Order: sequence, then C-alpha cells, then structure tokens
Amino acid sequence: MNKIIKIIFFLTFAFTAVPGTVIANNKIKIGLLVPLTGKNSEIGQSIIRSTRLAINTINNTSVEIIPKDTQSNPETTLIAAKEFANLGIKIVIGPVFNESLIYLDEISELTFLSLTNKNDNFSKNIINAGINATSQINAIKKFIELNELKKLFFLLQMLALKMKLKKLFLILK
Repeated sequence: MNKIIKIIFFLTFAFTAVPGTVIANNKIKIGLLVPLTGKNSEIGQSIIRSTRLAINTINNTSVEIIPKDTQSNPETTLIAAKEFANLGIKIVIGPVFNESLIYLDEISELTFLSLTNKNDNFSKNIINAGINATSQINAIKKFIELNELKKLFFLLQMLALKMKLKKLFLILK
C-alpha cells in the first residue's frame, strides 16, 4: 500500500509541477488495471482500497483514479488499456501480473507502472514497480545482521526460487 501512495504522490506532483500536462478541467486522470473479477479479485480489491486510501492521504481532489478489470487475462488487459488510451489517459498503474503485460507494448502512448515483481518485460512503455527477490533478500540479510541471528529456517515451495535464494545467500555471506 505504501508503494501505491508513493506512486500516486509522485504522479500528482509531476502533473502539477509541469503546467502543460494538466488536462483542461484540471483533473489528473490515472488508470488502474487490476483483477476485479476472477481468481485474483481479492488482490484487485485490496489494491482499489489501497489506492483510495492513498488518494485520501495526499488529499488532492484533482487526482482521479479510473479502475478497469483485467480478469488476470492478457487480452482483457489490452482491451482495458485501449479504453484508457481512448479516454486520453497517459499513465496507468498496473497490471499486477507479468502475464498481463505481453500485449501492452502495442499501446505506446501509455506508460504502465506495473506492480509485478518480475523483470523480464523489455517494453519501453512498461516500468516494473514491484519488489523483486533480490531486494527482499537484502532486507532479510539486513534483518539477520541487525538481530545477530545464527540459524535460519525457510519453507519454500518452488525449486527455482529455492535455488535462487540459495545462490544469493552464498553470494551475500
């Protein structure tokens, strides 16, 4: 939630600091692409609540967030993004999942601040704003050092993640 507040605060400041970028009615319109229906709807609803809290926190009535449902589906995400482009929206927060990014390079007039933590998308109009595994490991390492912990226990489900963590911890020793 803290990341969403920072993103919205930055966008609000950026749009109000540069005179030519604010729309004629002085509303800053920001798109929000999240799964509101389907298997990941709880995540989308949580992001909507966080976004509302962020808007209330910055207390700026000129910011308007326009949410659209991705259904965690790349094709639905593309359709929603095209609707944002037709509305004149230039900045979009989301989508949440890396799989939903695959067609968004087709809409070059939009900039997407994706909430995914995967960094394997190389489109020029997508900025990954998620927390990646390396930064999480560095935070864990700092916690271990500050608390002088000698033994650790991790429960990991995925073999690929387990191997990556093992490799990173060997490097960090």
